[in-house]
Amino acid sequence: MWHEERLYIDGELVAAEGGATYENVDPSNEQVLGVAADASADDIRRAIASARRAFDESDWSTNIELRVRCLRQLREAMLQHHEELGEILTAEVGAPRLLIDGPMLAVPRELLAYYADMAETYEWITDLGVTATLSGTARRWVEREPAGVVGAISPWNYPMQINLAKIAPALATGCTVVLKSAPDTPWSALALGRLVAEHTDIPAGVFNVVTSADKAIGEVITTDPRVDLISFTGSTAVGRRIMEAAAPTIKRLFLELGGKSATIVLDDVEDMTNAVAGTCFQICTHGAQGCATTSRLLVPRARYEEGVQAAAALLAALPYGEPRDPGNMTGPIINRSQRDRIEGYIQKGIDEGARLVMGGVRPPQFEKGFWVQPTLFADVTNEMTIAREEIFGPVLVAIPYEDDDDAVRIANDSIFGLSGAVVSAGRDHAMAVARRIRTGTMSINGGLWYGADVPFGGYKQSGVGREMGASGFEEYLEQKSYAEPAGGA
Repeated sequence: MWHEERLYIDGELVAAEGGATYENVDPSNEQVLGVAADASADDIRRAIASARRAFDESDWSTNIELRVRCLRQLREAMLQHHEELGEILTAEVGAPRLLIDGPMLAVPRELLAYYADMAETYEWITDLGVTATLSGTARRWVEREPAGVVGAISPWNYPMQINLAKIAPALATGCTVVLKSAPDTPWSALALGRLVAEHTDIPAGVFNVVTSADKAIGEVITTDPRVDLISFTGSTAVGRRIMEAAAPTIKRLFLELGGKSATIVLDDVEDMTNAVAGTCFQICTHGAQGCATTSRLLVPRARYEEGVQAAAALLAALPYGEPRDPGNMTGPIINRSQRDRIEGYIQKGIDEGARLVMGGVRPPQFEKGFWVQPTLFADVTNEMTIAREEIFGPVLVAIPYEDDDDAVRIANDSIFGLSGAVVSAGRDHAMAVARRIRTGTMSINGGLWYGADVPFGGYKQSGVGREMGASGFEEYLEQKSYAEPAGGA
C-alpha cells in the first residue's frame, strides 16, 4: 500500500528521534498494516521551531499569490493520489469505501480550492472612513493578518476531512502549521506531508506533520509559547484540558468538541419510516463515529412505538461489514478500547432500565476486528446515561415526548449543542421548533448542511468558534486597526 511513515518537519521527511515507530493496525481485522514514526517531545518542539521560523522570517504570511498556488498544487496532488489515499482511509480508519468519494476524502479535498479562492478575493483591508478626533481628523482602516503559528490537533474518525478543514484555511490566511494526528490514523496525516514535499512549493517550515503513539504528547503543542493558536477537534473532556493548558500563554482556541444531538419527529409527519430515516442513516454511517451524529430520536408519545419499530426495521436493513465492500455503510470501530467503551454504554443502558430493541452485541461473523452491531434502545428517559453522554458508536436512543415544548426542552437538556434535526409535514412547523434548539447546525426535513462554505461548530460545551466557511477562514486571522491624519501627513 502506498503510504508515508516519516514525519514532515522543516521541509524534510524525517524519522522520529531514535528511529522510533509504532504499529498501525487495521481495525476491521486487527492486522498490522505497517508502522508510523513515533515522535518524541523534542521532535514536536523541532516542528514548532520550524513553523515559528517560517512565519517570522519568510514571506509566507504576506505572499498571497504563493499561498494560493501552493494550495492548488496540493489539491491537484491529492486528485492524482485519490485511490492511494482512499486505500489508506479504508485500511487505518475502517472507513466504508462508499464514503471515500464523499465526506471522507473527495468532498474535503475541495476545501483547498475553496480557501485558495477565498484568499484571492478576501477583503484584507476595510476602510472605516474619516472622523473627527481630539487632535483633528483621522482616516481609519482595519487590516487582517495571519494569527501566527497554528497547532492543529485532529481526531481519527474523519481524519482527512478534519485535517484539511484545519490546514486549508490556516495556510490560506498565511499561518504556519504543526499538524498532530490521532495515534490511530497516522498515515492519513503523513501522506499530506509527503504530498506537500513532493508536489508543492510550500516553503520549509510552513507545514509540519507529527505522529505519535502517545495521546498526551499533544500537550507539548498546547503549552509551547511559540504557538499562537490551537485548533482542536475531539472530546469535550480533552477540550477542557486544552483550555487549561493553553491558559498560561493566552492562546487563541478553536475547539470542536462532543455532541449528543437530537432528531425531533413532529406529530404531523405522515410517513414515520421516512421521518426517522435520516437518523438511522447517520447511526449506520461509519458506525456513528461522528460528533454531529443525531443519536437521540425524539418521537411523539402517541406515535412512539410506531417510531421505534420503523427505526428498528431501518437499522436492521442498512448494511454493515467489511469496509472494502462498496455496499456497506458501517465498518468497524476504530480500536479495542473504543469498542469496549461502547459496549460499556450498552450495558449501562440495560442496567438503567432502557429496553434493548435490537443489536447490542458483537457481530458473530467477524472473528477479528472491533465490531458493534447497530443498536437501538427504547423506553429511554433523558436522564439516563445513554441519553446524556456521547457514545461515539452505533447506538440510537428513542425518547418519547408530549408536545413541541416538551421536545424542545428535552433536546436542549444537554451540555452539548452541536447539531440536530427536525422533521415535520410542513416547513413552518419545523422551523418554529428548530429555531428554539440551541445548537450550531440543524437539518430541516432531511436537508444536509455539510459543505465547504458552511460554518460548523457548536453551542455550550460542544465547542468554541467555527470551522469551514468564511468563519473558518477568519478563525486564523488577527485584526489590526490603523489611523493617520486625514490629510496623510
